[in-house]
Amino acid sequence: MSKRILLIIGGGIAAYKCLELIRRARERGYSVRVVMTRAAAQFVTPLTVGALSNDRVLTDLFDLDDEREIGHIRLSREADVIVVAPATADLLAKMAGGHADDLASAVLMATDKPVLVAPAMNPRMWLHPATRRNVMTLADDGIKFVGPNTGEMAERGEAGLGRLAEPHEILSAVAELINGTRLDGPLSGRRAIVTAGPTHEPIDPVRYIANRSSGKQGYAIAAALGRLGAHVTLVSGPTDLPDPVDVSTIRVQTAREMLTAVESALPADIAVFAAAVADWRVASAADEKIKKGTGAPTPTLALVENPDILRTIAKRRKPHRPRLVIGFAAETEKVIDHAKAKRVAKGCDWLIANDVSPETGIMGGDRNTVHLITSHGVESWEEMAKDAVAGRLARRIAEAIGPAPEEIET
Repeated sequence: MSKRILLIIGGGIAAYKCLELIRRARERGYSVRVVMTRAAAQFVTPLTVGALSNDRVLTDLFDLDDEREIGHIRLSREADVIVVAPATADLLAKMAGGHADDLASAVLMATDKPVLVAPAMNPRMWLHPATRRNVMTLADDGIKFVGPNTGEMAERGEAGLGRLAEPHEILSAVAELINGTRLDGPLSGRRAIVTAGPTHEPIDPVRYIANRSSGKQGYAIAAALGRLGAHVTLVSGPTDLPDPVDVSTIRVQTAREMLTAVESALPADIAVFAAAVADWRVASAADEKIKKGTGAPTPTLALVENPDILRTIAKRRKPHRPRLVIGFAAETEKVIDHAKAKRVAKGCDWLIANDVSPETGIMGGDRNTVHLITSHGVESWEEMAKDAVAGRLARRIAEAIGPAPEEIET
């Protein structure tokens, strides 16, 4: 018996991609029944959707005939998986708030089956605190996510994180929910470790040594690798960023904690060290707050070197070393020269270098200009959003190592 998808189409411009999604799903042997919101019908017609799904499209919670023949309770439980695509900011908010005032939201409230959400919206809407809260709530409730991806938006001049995942990505996630395996994705079966953010090295209980890293680039890389099918562990220093969906996140404070967490996440195929790890820590942090008093001598801080996480992992011998080790070099002058020397000294395969001088706005900002340094030379990428840098790097990684051997179809 074929597996059954209940597709809920939300009211966004990306709804047109659901036509391809339905066609591809049926090619793979899925049966597809569709529920459309009222807004979705402004972008694609129920007639077209019904022709592709070869089934009647359902739109109205209070349609007497539909409720008599199907009923939203029965509808919600006959499927093997429910897919919401595109999931708009409004639909995510309704799901997180437990609303059930139309057929789509009532079905979602009544189901006992896995739910996969594919968000699509303007990047500012996706990054809005309300949307981030709703996503975290839904993830805590067990809802699974695929995407959004990075790219151009429907609005002129708008680009960033918010594009609907491609049909093959959505169907890969469906297969993972139903069968426990991903059918495709260029990094399927690969394990990746990504570090991100700063480390905080305590001076006393209220003070610490740190840097200006926001963690945005590392978080974006973790999410991008996950979208390509990798199983990702993100080891993060202190940041204000929400955990990426479908990524295992380990929160740490210090460089030594970060190294321990990275080693505990091994073995891995890919390791990307984007964290801005503090080079030094206080030799002996005070147990009590250091007091400032009239006539008291200014305290002197004795510093010792922190472990070099990138070098420690890159210098491991096979099979304990990840197949591809990528470091980051944040420089303020002679960026490429220093980065080339660092790649050799650290023993990593690739190194991403960028200029973090204050005037660039890169440290803590949303855009980045990077140079990819390998044994074959230097690639200088144009300035782009950090999400776009992450997507491009993830694709390069996929080209370099591909899916795990057992995932390759013969």
